[in-house]
Amino acid sequence: MHDAPSLDRAFAALADPTRRAILARLSKGEASVSELAKPFGLRQPTISKHLRILEEAGFIQQGRDAQRRPRRLVLPGPLEEVDVWLKPFREQWERRFDNLAAFLEKTNKGRKK
Repeated sequence: MHDAPSLDRAFAALADPTRRAILARLSKGEASVSELAKPFGLRQPTISKHLRILEEAGFIQQGRDAQRRPRRLVLPGPLEEVDVWLKPFREQWERRFDNLAAFLEKTNKGRKK
């Protein structure tokens, strides 16, 4: 059984495209608030709000590097929990695609004869 509140926080955090983009950026390495805000043209308080939501959901954590407070991904973290939750759905679709591929192959063989 999955921890419903933590899964709810993860999906709520992922629901926003800016937060997904921040996670994609952090997948390449840690970054400061100003570095994360730059591509979005957002002010510091707005980006900080997004970062707080990601931190509360467990996706990122704040480090400390002299005066900088870079953010970095927490791995595996909530992404693994989301992946585990999605696994049965992914497996169902893969079976459906495999069945479709087998059907199309069988249909194409019948046409060639």
